[in-house]
Amino acid sequence: MNDPTQDEKVLQQIEMEVRMREGAGKLLAACSQKDQALEASKSLLTCNTRILAFLSQLQQMRRAQILERVGSRASEDEDVAPCTGKIALSDLRIPLMWKDSEYFKNKGDLHRCAVFCLLQCGTEIHDTDLVMVDRTLTDVCFDNTIIFNDVGPGFQLRVELYSSSAVEDFTPGALVPRRLSFLGSSLGGSLGGSLGCSSGKKIRAAFDSAGACGSAPAGRHVRPGRVSLPLSLDQSALGPKYNLLAHTTLTIKHIQEGLKAHDLTFSASEDSPFWLPLYGSMCCRFVAQPHCMTQAVMRGQVKVKLNQDSSCWETFHATIRSQSLLCYQTQEDLDTEERPLLVIPVRKDTCVYVSDDDPVHGQNVNIRAQLQGEDVTYTITTEIAEDIHLWSKALQQHIFNLGQWGPCCDLLMRIEPANSRRPNAMKQGSLYHEIVTPSSPRMGPVVHDLSHEIRTLLSSYYSESY
Repeated sequence: MNDPTQDEKVLQQIEMEVRMREGAGKLLAACSQKDQALEASKSLLTCNTRILAFLSQLQQMRRAQILERVGSRASEDEDVAPCTGKIALSDLRIPLMWKDSEYFKNKGDLHRCAVFCLLQCGTEIHDTDLVMVDRTLTDVCFDNTIIFNDVGPGFQLRVELYSSSAVEDFTPGALVPRRLSFLGSSLGGSLGGSLGCSSGKKIRAAFDSAGACGSAPAGRHVRPGRVSLPLSLDQSALGPKYNLLAHTTLTIKHIQEGLKAHDLTFSASEDSPFWLPLYGSMCCRFVAQPHCMTQAVMRGQVKVKLNQDSSCWETFHATIRSQSLLCYQTQEDLDTEERPLLVIPVRKDTCVYVSDDDPVHGQNVNIRAQLQGEDVTYTITTEIAEDIHLWSKALQQHIFNLGQWGPCCDLLMRIEPANSRRPNAMKQGSLYHEIVTPSSPRMGPVVHDLSHEIRTLLSSYYSESY
């Protein structure tokens, strides 16, 4: 059932992004340096993408509320949902394929571009740092570790590569348009009319203040959780312009512990001023940590039958985690995660069922699993009869979670902190110069990382808005 307070929560998120967007717009109008304007324009595009994602979420929530009121509910199977988990993308590298005349003979225009990636999974959206690219680079490298903390196994992670020509003329104090006109009469009107007067006014205010740094082509349908913003408004009034260069969508089947290449779909042609000679793929490390592998599912006292041919039972303090039912001697051992006395395997192919043929304990939970190629059955029970069904349900749900996440549960994958930096692991530069002339210093303009400065100013603006 939909929580009525969820609408207000999403509206608050929209209002926060609108304030951040307004701050980015003011910074863009005040920028006197091209590098600063590129960062501010990047923040502006990211804020607008988040606003559109939240508005699409509101539309979905409203549809669900209407279906619930008219009695058209989904089947009861929707109550059995797999656990969520973390996914992380890191070591992102996009190879370039310059012409020999441009790279080796150093001929032609420098063709310098500012590029970044926008990553969207549902309403959660992150961006990478900005990277300046010219023909001295053979790979576009992003050092960021992007983490999405609460996604289901059916997730779709859309990765978009945006580019802006850094050699075009830049006029300080560029004006920013004030309206998302391509959505005002469709999505905005629909949501505004369906959520009531008060909420509708807030949404219309969000539309009016969410000045877009780009708009969708005519007739384009805005899909929930999947929004791109190629630029097509008055170019002279926008300052630096970012355009969608390429994109791809990653799902659970792309999860892998090591580096892996993924195909890119081009969204621009070679004659575009923001074009880069992409090789056609990107390489990254894309991993997942389902919560069933990292968090304890259930804790409590159980009795375990030590031998199927006897009535010998022993009491343990147990918990379900990863691919095991871990049994400890004392509660203190369980709390400190000391070495368990007994480990009962609970994997995707494990069978759990309740039996009531025990003359002493009545109902038991049987756990049948394969151990060294042979079927082994473990029997557990509890002091309180009602707890038997709780343990049985928890075990069955855990097995269901493991099955839904598939290979992600075969081994716990490592996720580095989101703010980790590994400057030596992925050196930004030309592979040719690193291999052929490693001792020669790199020549060319040095671009300072302005992301932290821009974000600090935006946060300061947001705090002063109250």
